[in-house]
Amino acid sequence: KKVNILLIVLFAVASIFAQTPEVWSTLKKDVNFFLANDLGRNGYYDQKPIAELMGVMAEEIGPECVIAAGDVHHFDGVQSVDDPLWMTNYELIYSHPELMIDWFPVLGNHEYRGNTQAVMDYSNVSRRWNMPNRYYTKVYEEDGTSVRLVMVDTTPFMNKYREDKDKYPDACKQNNAKQLAWVDSVLTSAKEDWVIVIGHNPIYAETPKDESERIDMQQTLGKVLCKHKQVAMYLCGHIHNFQHIRYENNTIDISHCDYTRLTFGLNDQMVNLDRPIVVRYRGKKLFKGKVKRTIAQMSMTLEKRSDLRYMFPAVLEVKLP
Repeated sequence: KKVNILLIVLFAVASIFAQTPEVWSTLKKDVNFFLANDLGRNGYYDQKPIAELMGVMAEEIGPECVIAAGDVHHFDGVQSVDDPLWMTNYELIYSHPELMIDWFPVLGNHEYRGNTQAVMDYSNVSRRWNMPNRYYTKVYEEDGTSVRLVMVDTTPFMNKYREDKDKYPDACKQNNAKQLAWVDSVLTSAKEDWVIVIGHNPIYAETPKDESERIDMQQTLGKVLCKHKQVAMYLCGHIHNFQHIRYENNTIDISHCDYTRLTFGLNDQMVNLDRPIVVRYRGKKLFKGKVKRTIAQMSMTLEKRSDLRYMFPAVLEVKLP
């Protein structure tokens, strides 16, 4: 069954879509929702204009909900449900009447610098803020189309946050095995037309942020998602730019990226290095061929990380047109 879902990534919305209601009306599909992440700037750095744009777009599109993919509160999270940041980062910013709909958030690393329980407890204060747990699921059915949203808590999956107990005190307290078992169980029973998983941290991305983050994600949540082919998308934030990268059958598809050059560290868990690898950008083939494993590359990554999980025996660099 072919279904259409409108996905609007608010960080890059100004550059992706023409800013006219006529064009926005053509974007409306069976199920519509906004995805917004890394928001909390007290209205500065274009947060307020983008929030206003969200409301105007919502007048035309009528989203079912807003998904907040973490870091709603920069820089040190919130301390309580009465923290003034709830007003200056959220309530007074996203005040358009069309945004008075359900918001489904997940925790980001900046929330983990503060009181993570307060982020969930705010559900008891605000009618539109809906966060029943650190990870949870929600199903929408509209016009014959069903969508399951699986919201996950990614910060505890990364060792850098678990080990920094002073800055991220709640990260080390979370039971990763329990959460991953829950995700596996939900995905095993999911029968909806679309199954979409949302977290804060990327599994794959081109970014100057610490590479260990993606490796930890690949070794935890990534392994679970790879078991379930019905997962249509994994949506996230954290890297403050717009990228769409897909790994499938030794093919790396890049739909959008804000960088002009990408470097991929590769191992045999990600792709089959004994077979040719294809890299495509917006449907155009940029590379096809085998990528050699080298002792030098293995030694360099092992020396850099001192962990076999972070070892890449091959590296591939491509330039985007």
